[in-house]
Amino acid sequence: MKIEEVQSTTKKQRVATHTHIKGLGLEANGNAIPLAAGFVGQIGAREASGLVVDMIRQKKMAGRALLFAGPPGTGKTALALGISQELGSKVPFCPMVGSEVYSSEVKKTEILMENFRRAIGLRIKENKEVYEGEAKLSPEETESTTGGYGKSISHVIIGLKTVKGTKQLKLDPTIYDALIKEKVAVGDVIYVEANSGAVKRVGRSDAFATEFDLEAEEYVPLPKGEVHKKKEIVQDVTLHDLDAANARPQGGQDILSLMGQMMKPRKTEITDKLRQEINKVVNRYIDEGVAELVPGVLFIDEVHMLDMECFSYLNRALESSLSPIVIFATNRGICNVRGTDMSSPHGIPVDLLDRLVIVRTETYGPADMIQILAIRAQVEELIIDEESLAYLGEIGQEASLRHAVQLLSPASIMARMNGRDNICKADLEEVKALYLDAKSSARLLQEQQERYIS
Repeated sequence: MKIEEVQSTTKKQRVATHTHIKGLGLEANGNAIPLAAGFVGQIGAREASGLVVDMIRQKKMAGRALLFAGPPGTGKTALALGISQELGSKVPFCPMVGSEVYSSEVKKTEILMENFRRAIGLRIKENKEVYEGEAKLSPEETESTTGGYGKSISHVIIGLKTVKGTKQLKLDPTIYDALIKEKVAVGDVIYVEANSGAVKRVGRSDAFATEFDLEAEEYVPLPKGEVHKKKEIVQDVTLHDLDAANARPQGGQDILSLMGQMMKPRKTEITDKLRQEINKVVNRYIDEGVAELVPGVLFIDEVHMLDMECFSYLNRALESSLSPIVIFATNRGICNVRGTDMSSPHGIPVDLLDRLVIVRTETYGPADMIQILAIRAQVEELIIDEESLAYLGEIGQEASLRHAVQLLSPASIMARMNGRDNICKADLEEVKALYLDAKSSARLLQEQQERYIS
Protein backbone atom coordinates (compact mmCIF):
# COMPACT_ATOMS: atom_id res chain seq x y z
CA MET A 1 0.00 0.00 0.00
CA LYS A 2 1.52 3.28 -1.14
CA ILE A 3 0.68 6.59 0.46
CA GLU A 4 2.05 9.73 -1.09
CA GLU A 5 1.76 13.27 0.07
CA VAL A 6 0.43 15.56 -2.63
CA GLN A 7 2.49 18.72 -3.00
CA SER A 8 0.53 21.93 -3.40
CA THR A 9 1.15 23.54 -6.78
CA THR A 10 0.00 27.04 -5.93
CA LYS A 11 3.39 28.31 -4.77
CA LYS A 12 5.34 27.08 -7.80
CA GLN A 13 5.67 30.08 -10.05
CA ARG A 14 7.52 30.17 -13.30
CA VAL A 15 11.06 31.33 -12.69
CA ALA A 16 11.63 34.39 -14.83
CA THR A 17 14.69 36.58 -15.31
CA HIS A 18 13.91 38.81 -12.35
CA THR A 19 12.01 36.45 -10.04
CA HIS A 20 14.63 36.85 -7.33
CA ILE A 21 14.09 40.63 -6.97
CA LYS A 22 11.92 41.21 -3.90
CA GLY A 23 12.52 44.92 -3.31
CA LEU A 24 15.39 47.40 -3.20
CA GLY A 25 17.03 45.96 -0.06
CA LEU A 26 17.51 49.19 1.88
CA GLU A 27 17.79 49.83 5.62
CA ALA A 28 15.27 52.07 7.37
CA ASN A 29 17.64 55.05 7.08
CA GLY A 30 17.93 54.58 3.30
CA ASN A 31 21.39 53.01 3.16
CA ALA A 32 21.70 50.04 0.85
CA ILE A 33 22.57 46.66 2.36
CA PRO A 34 25.26 45.10 0.10
CA LEU A 35 23.32 41.87 -0.39
CA ALA A 36 19.56 42.05 0.22
CA ALA A 37 16.18 41.46 -1.45
CA GLY A 38 17.88 39.69 -4.35
CA PHE A 39 20.09 42.70 -5.16
CA VAL A 40 23.88 42.60 -5.16
CA GLY A 41 26.02 45.72 -5.33
CA GLN A 42 24.70 48.79 -7.24
CA ILE A 43 24.75 50.68 -3.92
CA GLY A 44 24.43 54.17 -5.40
CA ALA A 45 21.67 53.34 -7.84
CA ARG A 46 19.66 51.53 -5.16
CA GLU A 47 19.93 54.40 -2.68
CA ALA A 48 18.85 56.83 -5.40
CA SER A 49 15.87 54.60 -6.21
CA GLY A 50 15.03 54.42 -2.50
CA LEU A 51 14.79 58.22 -2.36
CA VAL A 52 12.53 58.12 -5.41
CA VAL A 53 10.25 55.59 -3.67
CA ASP A 54 10.00 57.88 -0.63
CA MET A 55 9.15 60.85 -2.84
CA ILE A 56 6.48 58.82 -4.64
CA ARG A 57 4.93 57.80 -1.32
CA GLN A 58 4.78 61.45 -0.25
CA LYS A 59 3.34 62.33 -3.69
CA LYS A 60 6.15 64.85 -4.27
CA MET A 61 7.47 63.26 -7.41
CA ALA A 62 4.63 63.63 -9.91
CA GLY A 63 5.72 64.88 -13.29
CA ARG A 64 9.40 64.22 -12.65
CA ALA A 65 11.34 61.71 -14.61
CA LEU A 66 14.27 59.46 -13.88
CA LEU A 67 16.69 57.81 -16.29
CA PHE A 68 18.62 54.63 -15.55
CA ALA A 69 21.65 54.58 -17.82
CA GLY A 70 24.24 51.83 -17.90
CA PRO A 71 25.72 49.04 -20.01
CA PRO A 72 23.54 45.99 -20.83
CA GLY A 73 23.11 43.50 -18.00
CA THR A 74 23.73 45.91 -15.12
CA GLY A 75 20.29 45.66 -13.54
CA LYS A 76 18.28 48.59 -14.94
CA THR A 77 15.05 46.61 -15.35
CA ALA A 78 15.73 44.95 -12.00
CA LEU A 79 15.89 48.38 -10.31
CA ALA A 80 12.57 49.39 -11.83
CA LEU A 81 11.03 46.12 -10.64
CA GLY A 82 12.53 46.69 -7.20
CA ILE A 83 10.86 50.10 -7.09
CA SER A 84 7.52 48.56 -8.04
CA GLN A 85 7.88 45.89 -5.34
CA GLU A 86 8.71 48.53 -2.72
CA LEU A 87 5.66 50.59 -3.66
CA GLY A 88 3.38 47.58 -3.21
CA SER A 89 0.33 46.51 -5.16
CA LYS A 90 -1.75 49.61 -4.37
CA VAL A 91 0.43 51.92 -6.46
CA PRO A 92 -0.01 51.36 -10.19
CA PHE A 93 3.15 50.31 -12.03
CA CYS A 94 2.94 50.23 -15.81
CA PRO A 95 5.93 48.79 -17.67
CA MET A 96 6.36 49.28 -21.42
CA VAL A 97 9.10 49.07 -24.04
CA GLY A 98 10.03 51.90 -26.35
CA SER A 99 9.18 49.92 -29.47
CA GLU A 100 5.57 49.32 -28.31
CA VAL A 101 4.52 52.72 -29.63
CA TYR A 102 4.81 51.76 -33.28
CA SER A 103 1.43 50.43 -34.33
CA SER A 104 -0.39 50.59 -37.63
CA GLU A 105 -3.78 51.59 -36.27
CA VAL A 106 -3.13 53.83 -33.30
CA LYS A 107 -0.97 56.94 -33.17
CA LYS A 108 2.29 56.75 -31.23
CA THR A 109 1.29 59.56 -28.91
CA GLU A 110 -2.01 57.80 -28.23
CA ILE A 111 -0.21 54.69 -26.95
CA LEU A 112 2.07 56.84 -24.80
CA MET A 113 -0.91 58.72 -23.39
CA GLU A 114 -2.75 55.47 -22.72
CA ASN A 115 0.19 54.16 -20.70
CA PHE A 116 0.50 57.50 -18.90
CA ARG A 117 -3.14 57.14 -17.84
CA ARG A 118 -2.61 53.51 -16.85
CA ALA A 119 0.06 54.62 -14.42
CA ILE A 120 -2.21 57.02 -12.53
CA GLY A 121 -4.52 55.41 -9.99
CA LEU A 122 -7.64 56.80 -8.40
CA ARG A 123 -8.79 55.51 -5.04
CA ILE A 124 -12.53 56.07 -4.68
CA LYS A 125 -14.12 55.79 -1.25
CA GLU A 126 -17.85 55.11 -1.15
CA ASN A 127 -20.08 54.86 1.87
CA LYS A 128 -22.75 52.29 1.20
CA GLU A 129 -25.71 51.45 3.38
CA VAL A 130 -26.26 47.72 3.39
CA TYR A 131 -28.62 45.30 5.00
CA GLU A 132 -26.79 42.09 5.74
CA GLY A 133 -27.89 38.84 7.36
CA GLU A 134 -29.18 35.30 6.97
CA ALA A 135 -32.25 35.33 4.76
CA LYS A 136 -35.76 34.03 5.23
CA LEU A 137 -37.87 34.74 2.14
CA SER A 138 -41.62 35.10 1.79
CA PRO A 139 -42.90 36.62 -1.46
CA GLU A 140 -46.40 38.15 -1.12
CA GLU A 141 -48.63 37.65 -4.11
CA THR A 142 -51.61 39.66 -5.31
CA GLU A 143 -54.03 39.20 -8.14
CA SER A 144 -52.37 40.02 -11.42
CA THR A 145 -53.08 43.54 -12.65
CA THR A 146 -53.35 42.32 -16.23
CA GLY A 147 -56.32 40.09 -15.41
CA GLY A 148 -56.36 36.38 -16.04
CA TYR A 149 -55.44 33.69 -13.57
CA GLY A 150 -51.74 34.57 -13.08
CA LYS A 151 -50.50 35.91 -9.80
CA SER A 152 -47.90 38.66 -9.71
CA ILE A 153 -45.61 39.48 -6.83
CA SER A 154 -46.41 42.78 -5.20
CA HIS A 155 -43.51 42.83 -2.76
CA VAL A 156 -41.10 40.52 -0.98
CA ILE A 157 -40.77 40.30 2.77
CA ILE A 158 -37.31 39.20 3.81
CA GLY A 159 -36.28 38.44 7.35
CA LEU A 160 -32.55 39.12 7.83
CA LYS A 161 -30.91 37.69 10.93
CA THR A 162 -27.54 38.67 12.42
CA VAL A 163 -25.91 37.95 15.76
CA LYS A 164 -27.55 41.02 17.31
CA GLY A 165 -31.10 40.44 16.09
CA THR A 166 -33.45 40.16 13.13
CA LYS A 167 -35.18 42.66 10.90
CA GLN A 168 -38.10 42.29 8.48
CA LEU A 169 -37.67 44.19 5.24
CA LYS A 170 -40.35 44.84 2.65
CA LEU A 171 -38.68 44.99 -0.73
CA ASP A 172 -39.63 45.92 -4.27
CA PRO A 173 -40.60 43.07 -6.66
CA THR A 174 -37.58 43.91 -8.86
CA ILE A 175 -35.33 42.88 -5.97
CA TYR A 176 -37.16 39.55 -5.95
CA ASP A 177 -35.92 38.96 -9.50
CA ALA A 178 -32.38 39.76 -8.35
CA LEU A 179 -32.79 37.30 -5.47
CA ILE A 180 -33.87 34.57 -7.88
CA LYS A 181 -30.94 35.38 -10.18
CA GLU A 182 -28.50 35.04 -7.29
CA LYS A 183 -30.24 31.71 -6.41
CA VAL A 184 -30.82 32.80 -2.82
CA ALA A 185 -32.42 30.14 -0.62
CA VAL A 186 -33.48 30.18 3.02
CA GLY A 187 -30.36 30.15 5.20
CA ASP A 188 -28.08 32.03 2.81
CA VAL A 189 -26.18 35.07 4.02
CA ILE A 190 -26.92 37.95 1.66
CA TYR A 191 -26.46 41.66 1.58
CA VAL A 192 -28.75 44.20 -0.06
CA GLU A 193 -27.46 47.66 -0.90
CA ALA A 194 -29.90 50.28 0.30
CA ASN A 195 -29.43 52.89 -2.42
CA SER A 196 -29.07 50.71 -5.52
CA GLY A 197 -31.03 47.62 -4.46
CA ALA A 198 -28.24 45.32 -5.62
CA VAL A 199 -28.30 41.89 -3.98
CA LYS A 200 -25.17 39.86 -3.35
CA ARG A 201 -25.11 36.34 -1.98
CA VAL A 202 -22.13 35.95 0.35
CA GLY A 203 -22.47 32.22 1.07
CA ARG A 204 -24.40 29.67 3.09
CA SER A 205 -24.81 30.35 6.81
CA ASP A 206 -22.67 27.97 8.83
CA ALA A 207 -25.62 27.07 11.06
CA PHE A 208 -26.58 24.76 8.17
CA ALA A 209 -23.11 23.30 7.80
CA THR A 210 -24.03 20.13 9.72
CA GLU A 211 -26.47 18.97 7.06
CA PHE A 212 -24.94 16.64 4.51
CA ASP A 213 -24.63 19.04 1.64
CA LEU A 214 -22.92 17.41 -1.29
CA GLU A 215 -22.33 20.66 -3.15
CA ALA A 216 -19.11 22.40 -2.32
CA GLU A 217 -20.76 25.33 -0.60
CA GLU A 218 -18.90 28.17 0.97
CA TYR A 219 -20.05 28.44 4.57
CA VAL A 220 -19.82 31.86 6.19
CA PRO A 221 -20.50 32.79 9.81
CA LEU A 222 -23.55 34.85 10.78
CA PRO A 223 -22.75 38.53 10.23
CA LYS A 224 -21.87 40.43 13.39
CA GLY A 225 -23.50 43.68 14.42
CA GLU A 226 -26.80 45.16 13.31
CA VAL A 227 -28.69 44.17 10.17
CA HIS A 228 -28.56 47.72 8.80
CA LYS A 229 -25.01 49.02 8.63
CA LYS A 230 -22.84 51.49 6.79
CA LYS A 231 -19.87 50.08 4.95
CA GLU A 232 -16.95 51.99 3.45
CA ILE A 233 -16.01 50.45 0.14
CA VAL A 234 -12.69 51.44 -1.44
CA GLN A 235 -12.18 50.91 -5.15
CA ASP A 236 -8.90 51.30 -6.99
CA VAL A 237 -9.16 52.22 -10.66
CA THR A 238 -6.71 53.73 -13.09
CA LEU A 239 -7.56 56.72 -15.25
CA HIS A 240 -7.20 54.51 -18.32
CA ASP A 241 -9.97 52.23 -16.99
CA LEU A 242 -12.23 55.28 -16.74
CA ASP A 243 -11.27 56.39 -20.27
CA ALA A 244 -11.94 52.94 -21.71
CA ALA A 245 -15.26 52.57 -19.89
CA ASN A 246 -16.50 55.91 -21.20
CA ALA A 247 -15.09 55.57 -24.71
CA ARG A 248 -17.42 52.75 -25.73
CA PRO A 249 -20.86 53.94 -26.67
CA GLN A 250 -23.32 52.45 -24.20
CA GLY A 251 -26.05 50.35 -25.75
CA GLY A 252 -29.31 51.87 -26.90
CA GLN A 253 -32.14 50.06 -28.59
CA ASP A 254 -31.44 51.28 -32.13
CA ILE A 255 -29.93 48.99 -34.73
CA LEU A 256 -26.54 50.75 -34.84
CA SER A 257 -25.68 50.26 -31.20
CA LEU A 258 -26.87 46.64 -31.36
CA MET A 259 -24.58 46.11 -34.35
CA GLY A 260 -21.78 47.79 -32.41
CA GLN A 261 -22.26 45.36 -29.56
CA MET A 262 -22.20 42.37 -31.93
CA MET A 263 -19.05 43.46 -33.73
CA LYS A 264 -15.73 43.03 -32.00
CA PRO A 265 -14.64 46.39 -30.62
CA ARG A 266 -11.70 47.63 -32.65
CA LYS A 267 -8.94 49.39 -30.79
CA THR A 268 -10.06 52.97 -31.20
CA GLU A 269 -8.50 56.21 -30.20
CA ILE A 270 -9.75 57.83 -27.02
CA THR A 271 -10.20 61.49 -27.84
CA ASP A 272 -8.51 64.30 -25.98
CA LYS A 273 -11.89 65.86 -25.32
CA LEU A 274 -13.12 62.77 -23.48
CA ARG A 275 -9.96 62.73 -21.39
CA GLN A 276 -10.46 66.38 -20.42
CA GLU A 277 -14.05 65.63 -19.37
CA ILE A 278 -12.85 62.71 -17.26
CA ASN A 279 -10.12 64.91 -15.73
CA LYS A 280 -12.83 67.43 -14.76
CA VAL A 281 -14.89 64.76 -13.05
CA VAL A 282 -11.81 63.32 -11.33
CA ASN A 283 -10.76 66.76 -10.11
CA ARG A 284 -14.26 67.35 -8.77
CA TYR A 285 -14.12 64.05 -6.90
CA ILE A 286 -10.74 64.96 -5.44
CA ASP A 287 -11.99 68.39 -4.32
CA GLU A 288 -15.00 66.81 -2.65
CA GLY A 289 -12.73 64.35 -0.88
CA VAL A 290 -14.51 61.34 -2.42
CA ALA A 291 -11.39 60.15 -4.20
CA GLU A 292 -7.65 60.56 -3.96
CA LEU A 293 -5.05 60.46 -6.70
CA VAL A 294 -2.36 57.82 -6.51
CA PRO A 295 0.36 58.81 -8.97
CA GLY A 296 2.06 55.58 -10.01
CA VAL A 297 5.10 54.72 -12.06
CA LEU A 298 5.42 54.45 -15.83
CA PHE A 299 8.54 52.51 -16.74
CA ILE A 300 9.74 52.87 -20.34
CA ASP A 301 12.53 50.46 -21.19
CA GLU A 302 14.75 50.97 -24.26
CA VAL A 303 13.87 54.68 -24.51
CA HIS A 304 16.23 55.21 -27.43
CA MET A 305 13.65 53.42 -29.59
CA LEU A 306 11.28 56.42 -29.35
CA ASP A 307 11.52 59.10 -32.02
CA MET A 308 11.36 62.92 -32.03
CA GLU A 309 7.54 63.07 -32.03
CA CYS A 310 7.32 60.87 -28.95
CA PHE A 311 10.00 62.86 -27.14
CA SER A 312 8.31 66.20 -27.82
CA TYR A 313 5.04 64.66 -26.64
CA LEU A 314 6.74 63.43 -23.46
CA ASN A 315 7.93 66.99 -22.79
CA ARG A 316 4.31 68.12 -22.71
CA ALA A 317 2.92 65.08 -20.92
CA LEU A 318 5.42 65.41 -18.07
CA GLU A 319 4.15 68.93 -17.37
CA SER A 320 0.43 68.14 -17.26
CA SER A 321 -1.28 68.30 -13.88
CA LEU A 322 -2.18 64.63 -13.86
CA SER A 323 1.06 62.86 -14.63
CA PRO A 324 2.80 59.85 -13.09
CA ILE A 325 6.45 59.39 -12.24
CA VAL A 326 8.24 58.31 -15.39
CA ILE A 327 11.30 56.07 -15.28
CA PHE A 328 13.33 55.59 -18.44
CA ALA A 329 16.03 53.00 -19.00
CA THR A 330 18.54 52.85 -21.81
CA ASN A 331 21.85 51.13 -22.54
CA ARG A 332 22.99 53.43 -25.36
CA GLY A 333 25.89 55.84 -25.22
CA ILE A 334 26.04 58.78 -27.59
CA CYS A 335 23.95 57.85 -30.62
CA ASN A 336 21.50 59.36 -33.08
CA VAL A 337 18.01 60.21 -31.97
CA ARG A 338 15.79 57.83 -33.93
CA GLY A 339 14.53 59.31 -37.18
CA THR A 340 16.98 62.24 -37.19
CA ASP A 341 20.68 62.58 -37.76
CA MET A 342 21.48 64.59 -34.68
CA SER A 343 23.49 62.65 -32.16
CA SER A 344 22.72 63.02 -28.49
CA PRO A 345 23.63 61.28 -25.22
CA HIS A 346 21.57 58.08 -24.65
CA GLY A 347 19.67 58.77 -27.89
CA ILE A 348 17.43 61.28 -26.07
CA PRO A 349 17.14 64.93 -27.21
CA VAL A 350 18.91 67.44 -24.94
CA ASP A 351 15.76 69.34 -23.98
CA LEU A 352 14.22 66.19 -22.51
CA LEU A 353 17.50 65.17 -20.87
CA ASP A 354 17.35 68.49 -19.00
CA ARG A 355 14.20 67.35 -17.23
CA LEU A 356 15.61 64.00 -16.14
CA VAL A 357 17.54 62.97 -13.08
CA ILE A 358 20.07 60.40 -14.29
CA VAL A 359 21.06 57.35 -12.25
CA ARG A 360 24.05 55.32 -13.42
CA THR A 361 24.25 51.57 -13.04
CA GLU A 362 27.74 50.10 -12.97
CA THR A 363 29.11 46.87 -14.34
CA TYR A 364 29.46 44.07 -11.83
CA GLY A 365 32.84 42.90 -10.55
CA PRO A 366 33.74 39.18 -10.32
CA ALA A 367 32.68 38.85 -6.64
CA ASP A 368 29.29 40.46 -7.31
CA MET A 369 28.75 38.21 -10.31
CA ILE A 370 29.41 35.07 -8.26
CA GLN A 371 26.88 36.25 -5.66
CA ILE A 372 24.25 36.92 -8.31
CA LEU A 373 24.85 33.48 -9.83
CA ALA A 374 24.49 31.90 -6.38
CA ILE A 375 21.14 33.70 -5.88
CA ARG A 376 19.96 32.56 -9.31
CA ALA A 377 20.96 28.97 -8.57
CA GLN A 378 18.99 29.15 -5.33
CA VAL A 379 15.89 30.56 -7.12
CA GLU A 380 16.05 27.83 -9.75
CA GLU A 381 16.62 25.25 -6.98
CA LEU A 382 19.95 24.00 -8.33
CA ILE A 383 22.80 22.70 -6.20
CA ILE A 384 26.18 24.03 -7.26
CA ASP A 385 29.57 23.93 -5.53
CA GLU A 386 31.99 26.80 -4.87
CA GLU A 387 34.50 25.81 -7.55
CA SER A 388 31.92 25.76 -10.34
CA LEU A 389 30.45 29.08 -9.14
CA ALA A 390 33.93 30.63 -9.40
CA TYR A 391 34.31 29.13 -12.89
CA LEU A 392 30.90 30.54 -13.90
CA GLY A 393 32.02 33.91 -12.57
CA GLU A 394 35.03 33.75 -14.91
CA ILE A 395 32.73 32.92 -17.82
CA GLY A 396 30.57 35.90 -16.81
CA GLN A 397 33.60 38.19 -16.83
CA GLU A 398 34.72 37.01 -20.27
CA ALA A 399 31.30 36.89 -21.92
CA SER A 400 28.45 38.50 -19.98
CA LEU A 401 26.46 37.97 -16.81
CA ARG A 402 23.40 36.96 -18.83
CA HIS A 403 25.32 34.27 -20.64
CA ALA A 404 26.62 32.84 -17.36
CA VAL A 405 23.09 32.78 -15.88
CA GLN A 406 21.80 31.02 -18.98
CA LEU A 407 24.37 28.24 -18.62
CA LEU A 408 22.99 27.26 -15.19
CA SER A 409 19.93 25.32 -16.37
CA PRO A 410 21.63 23.31 -19.14
CA ALA A 411 24.44 22.44 -16.69
CA SER A 412 21.95 21.09 -14.16
CA ILE A 413 20.36 18.88 -16.82
CA MET A 414 23.83 17.75 -17.86
CA ALA A 415 24.60 16.82 -14.22
CA ARG A 416 21.38 14.83 -14.00
CA MET A 417 22.25 12.95 -17.18
CA ASN A 418 25.56 12.06 -15.57
CA GLY A 419 23.68 10.77 -12.54
CA ARG A 420 24.43 13.56 -10.05
CA ASP A 421 22.26 16.12 -8.29
CA ASN A 422 24.81 18.87 -7.93
CA ILE A 423 26.49 20.78 -10.75
CA CYS A 424 30.27 20.45 -10.90
CA LYS A 425 32.90 22.14 -13.03
CA ALA A 426 33.00 19.33 -15.62
CA ASP A 427 29.31 19.90 -16.48
CA LEU A 428 29.92 23.60 -16.95
CA GLU A 429 32.92 22.97 -19.19
CA GLU A 430 30.85 20.60 -21.30
CA VAL A 431 27.99 23.09 -21.60
CA LYS A 432 30.38 25.94 -22.37
CA ALA A 433 31.76 23.93 -25.25
CA LEU A 434 28.23 23.37 -26.58
CA TYR A 435 26.98 26.96 -26.44
CA LEU A 436 28.85 29.98 -27.73
CA ASP A 437 28.44 33.46 -26.33
CA ALA A 438 28.17 36.57 -28.50
CA LYS A 439 31.85 37.52 -28.25
CA SER A 440 33.31 34.14 -29.20
CA SER A 441 30.73 33.81 -31.97
CA ALA A 442 31.84 37.19 -33.35
CA ARG A 443 35.46 36.04 -33.14
CA LEU A 444 34.65 32.94 -35.20
CA LEU A 445 32.85 35.04 -37.78
CA GLN A 446 35.87 37.28 -38.01
CA GLU A 447 38.23 34.33 -38.54
CA GLN A 448 36.05 32.51 -41.07
CA GLN A 449 34.75 35.60 -42.85
CA GLU A 450 35.23 34.24 -46.36
CA ARG A 451 32.87 31.30 -45.75
CA TYR A 452 29.88 33.45 -44.83
CA ILE A 453 27.76 35.62 -47.07
CA SER A 454 28.18 39.22 -46.04
